[in-house]
Amino acid sequence: MARLWRYGLLLSRQRHVAEDLVQATCVRALERAGQFTPGTRMDRWLLSILHSIWLNEVRSRRVPQGQGLMDADNALSFDGEYAAQPPVLAAQVIRRVDALPEAQRESVFLAYVEGLSYREVAEVLQVPIGTVMSRLAAARVKLAEYPPLHAVPPSATGERR
Repeated sequence: MARLWRYGLLLSRQRHVAEDLVQATCVRALERAGQFTPGTRMDRWLLSILHSIWLNEVRSRRVPQGQGLMDADNALSFDGEYAAQPPVLAAQVIRRVDALPEAQRESVFLAYVEGLSYREVAEVLQVPIGTVMSRLAAARVKLAEYPPLHAVPPSATGERR
């Protein structure tokens, strides 16, 4: 459940929406339990369901509001209230990854946070494996453009503690 919630939070950027996504995923999984193939990874199946529900949600928001084909990043707002104050390095990494385009951000999350193989990421996102590899390569290039991370910002007085 925690993995689903993290992925829902990554997609929606809103705590309450992530919770709704997980709940809808569980309901759909129970309704379609017969579609699960024994011997395969249930987590990958559940992540695929959550991804599908999210895409449907984004599409449904576009049509009634007359926004046409608008990028999901522009259609959804960021709710930063959920964020606890993580250590400085983690916060910097999160900001940098968060600045990536949505497709790259999703691929990075599934591959590097959730530990899915490229093939599994491709199946969850329903894209060719080459697309996943391209997205991850582009994300690595973009992240490498940033200056090195600093654990502690320098003191204004120059004092050491």
